[in-house]
Amino acid sequence: MAGEVKTDGGKGLAEGRAGGLDGGVQCPGPPPHPQALEDAEHLKLLSVFHYVMAALIAVGGCLMMAYFAFSAYMFNELVRTMPATPGTPPPPAGLGWFFGAVGAVMCAGAWVVAALNFLAARWLAARRNRIFCFVVAALGCAAFPLGTALGVFTILVLLRPSVRALFDQPPGGYLNR
Repeated sequence: MAGEVKTDGGKGLAEGRAGGLDGGVQCPGPPPHPQALEDAEHLKLLSVFHYVMAALIAVGGCLMMAYFAFSAYMFNELVRTMPATPGTPPPPAGLGWFFGAVGAVMCAGAWVVAALNFLAARWLAARRNRIFCFVVAALGCAAFPLGTALGVFTILVLLRPSVRALFDQPPGGYLNR
């Protein structure tokens, strides 16, 4: 016993660990190609940037709504307190509400675009709905300069054949961590 050398019965060290010493966990196989790792990292970064863009657009929508609500209030106050001048008709009373309605529509549009960016961020991270992410990136190009940069980089990454292969793989494994 003092001079005995213990062996694993011909099994390799990694196979011995995966076989039962770690509770039955199997080795996931060979590591992926370095290009696949780079593509996965680029998709992670794009996902984070789409989350940031969604937050910026949502905050911008809130600020836009506040601006239009304030301008509607001020216009209504201006109409109410304006002294009547002879020969000049007063501005229409509902014009202030029109400003408020335009602000509400613009705010809702900004929130929809923010929701689209949020979904694109989630689906980029999950490697799902590549075409949706591509369309959101193309629409984002209209938001100069940040949206244009993010949209162009997203389109360039999504056009790679290796990225297309990542979106076609089932979830799990090395690349979806």
